[in-house]
Amino acid sequence: MIIKSLKIKNYRNYNEEEIFFDKGTNILYGDNAQGKTNILESIFLSATTKSHKGSKANEIIKFDKEETHIQTILEKKNIEYKINISIKKNDKKEVAINNQKIKKISELLGIMNVVLFSPEDLSIIKNGPAERRKFLNIELCQLDKTYLYNLNYYNKIVNQRNKLFKDMSKDMNLKKTISVWNMQLVVYGKKIIEKREEFINELGMILKEIHYNLTGKKEEVDIIYKPNVSTENLENKLEENVEKDIYLKQTTVGPHRDDIEFFINKIDVRKFGSQGQQRMVALSLKLAEIELVKRTINDNPILLLDDVLSELDNKRQKFLLDYLGEMQTIITCTGLDEFINDRFRMDKVLKVVDGIVEVYN
Repeated sequence: MIIKSLKIKNYRNYNEEEIFFDKGTNILYGDNAQGKTNILESIFLSATTKSHKGSKANEIIKFDKEETHIQTILEKKNIEYKINISIKKNDKKEVAINNQKIKKISELLGIMNVVLFSPEDLSIIKNGPAERRKFLNIELCQLDKTYLYNLNYYNKIVNQRNKLFKDMSKDMNLKKTISVWNMQLVVYGKKIIEKREEFINELGMILKEIHYNLTGKKEEVDIIYKPNVSTENLENKLEENVEKDIYLKQTTVGPHRDDIEFFINKIDVRKFGSQGQQRMVALSLKLAEIELVKRTINDNPILLLDDVLSELDNKRQKFLLDYLGEMQTIITCTGLDEFINDRFRMDKVLKVVDGIVEVYN
C-alpha cells in the first residue's frame, strides 16, 4: 500500500498544504520546528484517528481556528481509498471513507497500516507500563478489529465500575451490583489477555532473530508478557479485591494493568541495560513490528521514520534501510548530508519551511 497524497488544513502550523508522495523513499528535510513531524503525525492520525504523541484536539488545530481537516489518498492492492478526517476543538471527530461517513472508528482501522519509528519509542523500553500497553493496543487495534471491540467494551466497564465505587459513598445498596460488572470484565478481559499473549509470542520470535542479527549474533533478546492476572484467576481476583477496590475507588485487577518486559541475555533491559542497548531493542522491536504487520496483512505497511537515522551508526542505518525493500517510507531529517551516498535511495525530496512544503530540486 502507498499514500499517494496528503492534504492538511489548519493542522498545527499549516494553513493548507497538499503533498504528493513517491511510492518509494520520501525525504522531508528542514530545520527543527518547521512542521516535518506534524506531517507524520497527520498520517498516523489518518490511520488510527489518534496522535502518536497523545495530543488533544486543541493542540492539533491551528491557533485561532475551530477545526482541522486531513485528507489522505491511499492505494491498496490496486484499490484507491480517500480518507477524510475533521476534528473540532471539542475533540469531536468525523471520518469519511470514499465520501461515506462512518459510524464506528473500527470501520477505518486496518485500511491504512502504518509503522512509526521516532526517538520517543525509547520510552517503550524505559518508561512505565502505560507506554508498553499503549504500544500493544495501537498495534493490535490496527491488526484486529475484534480486539478493538473487546478493548473498548472492557475500558467502558472499568470506568463504570470505578464510578460505581464513588457512587457507593452515597448509596451502599449499589454494592449488590458489583458482581454484574465483574462478570462483564471477565468476559472481555479474558479475550484481551489471550490476544495479547498470542501477539507477544509471535512478535517475540521475530524480535529474537532480528536482534540477534542486528547485534552481530552477540545478544539474544526476549520479550515477556506479564499479565496482571491470568485468565484462569481473573474472576477470583476481582472478587478477592472488592473491598480494596471500594476503598481505593478504582479497579486494581485486570489487563488494564498488564506489562511487558525485555531481556538481553537474561538481563532486564529496562533496569540494567545501557542507553545503547535500550535503543537497539527499540529498533529491533520496530523492525519486528514491520515484519509482523507484513505477515498479517499480506502487504507492506507504510513506514514513518521521524529523525531516527541520526541516532544510529552506519551499520544500524544499513540494517534498517535493508528492511525497507519496496515499502513506501517517509523520513524526516534536518539535513541531507547523511543521505548523499550510495546506501540511500531518495525517490522524492521535500523541503519543509515554516509549514510550507516544496519539492527540492
